Amino acid sequence: MKLQTILLSALLATSLFAADQNATAPMTTKQEGVQYIKMLGEALKSQLQAQMKADPSGMSALGFCTAKAMEITKEVNQKLPTYASVRRTALKTRNEGNAPDAIDTQVMQDYEKAIADKTFTPTDIKVVEEGNVTRLYKPLITEAPCLKCHGTQLSPDIQASLKVNYTKDQATGFTEGSLRGVIVAEIKKH
Repeated sequence: MKLQTILLSALLATSLFAADQNATAPMTTKQEGVQYIKMLGEALKSQLQAQMKADPSGMSALGFCTAKAMEITKEVNQKLPTYASVRRTALKTRNEGNAPDAIDTQVMQDYEKAIADKTFTPTDIKVVEEGNVTRLYKPLITEAPCLKCHGTQLSPDIQASLKVNYTKDQATGFTEGSLRGVIVAEIKKH
């Protein structure tokens, strides 16, 4: 009986120690980056969904993006540690401030190839190490509601608003299931 009590106590202590070790284990760079991507993605998506629900034409959502998307991105970045940032980009941008660099372009072309080859997985997070920075990419896939502002057949009101607010807009002509862009988290080694 004493031996059983000692063994049970040792087993319990080992389990508690292991659980405590797992609870305090630091996040990996990938886990941290995914957390930041989710912060931005959820902030923007929840607002867009609310706008589309309130106004199915897409005009309210377009107005939201024009007025608030960059502001929300800045707000999310202010909440991150100084060694990290998060942003959106695309091969066909609407806002010139979201233009891709060469690494972004290559990653998105790889996603497009995977979509064409039917090997794409929407949860595929690409990790790119460059110098002292790790970039994590999450693909943004065009869904049916996105087509109101990014599709091939835009309403006259959407077209007029785009001409006024985005004179160099390239972000139209998408189809459901195509790559709209990516959210990128950048984490410097610290």
